[in-house]
Amino acid sequence: MKIATFNVNGIASRLPNLLEWLMQESPDVACLQELKAPDDRFPGVTLRGVGYGAVWHGQPSWNGVAILAKGATPVEIRRGLPGDPDDTHSRYIEADVHGVRVACLYLPNGNPQPGPKFDYKLAWFERLIAHAQGLHALKTPVVLCGDFNVVPTDEDIYNPKSWRKDALLQPATRAAYQKLLSQGWVDAIRARHPGERIYTFWDYFRDHWPRNAGLRIDHLLLNDAAAQLLVDANVHTWVRGQPHASDHAPAWVELRDVT
Repeated sequence: MKIATFNVNGIASRLPNLLEWLMQESPDVACLQELKAPDDRFPGVTLRGVGYGAVWHGQPSWNGVAILAKGATPVEIRRGLPGDPDDTHSRYIEADVHGVRVACLYLPNGNPQPGPKFDYKLAWFERLIAHAQGLHALKTPVVLCGDFNVVPTDEDIYNPKSWRKDALLQPATRAAYQKLLSQGWVDAIRARHPGERIYTFWDYFRDHWPRNAGLRIDHLLLNDAAAQLLVDANVHTWVRGQPHASDHAPAWVELRDVT
């Protein structure tokens, strides 16, 4: 069973790229971020036509998350992260899919920092940590994945020097990620490739993709039950090299069949 996470960076403009990836790699579950489309503009009919049911939480122009399932419709558990009833951003959706609880998130970027956007990032992170504690405790497999907008360590970026002031590398950001991991979550890609430089994001500027000047900010975290099923994890980097590509590539984890 393969579960992937992919920041599509605009589902309307990148739909051909998304469909090409789905047809070539055929993930069982695909978590999408940054749809940049309201609910009524989500291409659910098109996705059903290629064999994927979906639940989604859209927003005009910004944010937006979705969970796709091959040959099934995910059973939605929650949309929106608890803890702030005034938060209108579409950044979180959770569903049961093929015997796995899947949580898809798009954590705030936080730039520029310091400032209100960074404060919001850290506050959202704390809400995620609070909610994730209950998810991790589930006896069923749980995959918590998405664009975390966190570079966990200097080994997860091509050159940290020019990014030191960015919200993705701030000590408070990294501390929040480590606080989340301390609940017992397993970072699937790092577990499978402990000493390898693996990236999921390459900026459009300064030839970052041709130079492989990347960052690892898209993560798949496993609770104990899911970690026991871990087979492999990596990134479909070829997707980033396609015409009109997102600046992210899909990251994925393969689990043994939970059934």
